[in-house]
Amino acid sequence: MEYPGSRHWPESLQQQLRSTLIPAGVLIPIFNRPDSEHGLSVLLTQRSAALKHHAGQISFPGGHMESSDTNVGITALRETQEEVGIGVDLVSVIGYLEPMPTITGYAVTPVIGLIDASAEPVPDHREVESAFEVPLSFLLQPDNRQVVQRELYGKTLPMIEFHYAGHRIWGATAMMILEFIKVLQKKEL
Repeated sequence: MEYPGSRHWPESLQQQLRSTLIPAGVLIPIFNRPDSEHGLSVLLTQRSAALKHHAGQISFPGGHMESSDTNVGITALRETQEEVGIGVDLVSVIGYLEPMPTITGYAVTPVIGLIDASAEPVPDHREVESAFEVPLSFLLQPDNRQVVQRELYGKTLPMIEFHYAGHRIWGATAMMILEFIKVLQKKEL
């Protein structure tokens, strides 16, 4: 199986893809706020600076699958409740994207969920510094994507970033957003 963007990865990372990856799930939380000027928005988090891995990075709520999780969808919902206080009863899962490998050894499955408009994120500051919404219309605009070069294992790779309200959205999170956009454009939503 070829993962999105992986054909450009250095050989050592491609070998990692062929090894065992740790299952993980994230939620792509979509709010429909008809009373706001943006309507649909995507919830993202800024990870706590105190975390051992990915400190301060922008991400979706989620994490690795625990033995008590029966599938990655359950993982994404559990982690969302733990990280931003949005309960399972406020999320309607509407789909899944293909698992995406990360350079840290995870196979992350993005779960797409519509969030009840009454839900208000309450970050658990042990894991999440803050939570913020990005208008879906912003993410859909190709002009809001920046191509940057990143050095990885001695190879320079082009990567996409989004910059919104002082936040730099990059890496696996940006790739998941791009895959989500592809699905939306196929569905002509």
